[in-house]
Amino acid sequence: MPSEYAKSLGARLRAIRTQQGLSLHGVEEKSHGRWKAVVVGSYERGDRAVTVQKLAELADFYGVPVSELLPGGVTPSPLGPTPKLVIDLERMQQLPKEKAGPLARYVATIQSQRGDYNGKVLSIRQEDLRSLAVIYDKSPSDLTEELIGWGVLDPEARRAVDSF
Repeated sequence: MPSEYAKSLGARLRAIRTQQGLSLHGVEEKSHGRWKAVVVGSYERGDRAVTVQKLAELADFYGVPVSELLPGGVTPSPLGPTPKLVIDLERMQQLPKEKAGPLARYVATIQSQRGDYNGKVLSIRQEDLRSLAVIYDKSPSDLTEELIGWGVLDPEARRAVDSF
């Protein structure tokens, strides 16, 4: 019988996974088998204890701080479905360097940190968009509009900026 804490931790793990639009099998696929669907599912149900090391690795995989996975204590950010901020890397490569130079450098840094070189798209966080806005000397909403205009960001990203 899982403890209340294990159930709460599992609920947090499930909320993060579903917020990112991933099924259990999607996690296994995206991680290239590193995270088995059955194992992640058992963590989410609270049936299996997760070590601190595994929790840190799972947080890294989801791209969130470990604190977002822990129940209680600090009030976590809302986990309702928020639109993804996804940069279209193929489209970005077609832009003139004077436009996309800072974006390309920022994206390269994120890819290097994550070891994510799929070359098609890159998910970024709201904090990344804020940092890029500073680099481009624009507000996050103005930069979002510009990136949408360039075709590198989906118009649905406007909703993410509205939640700032």
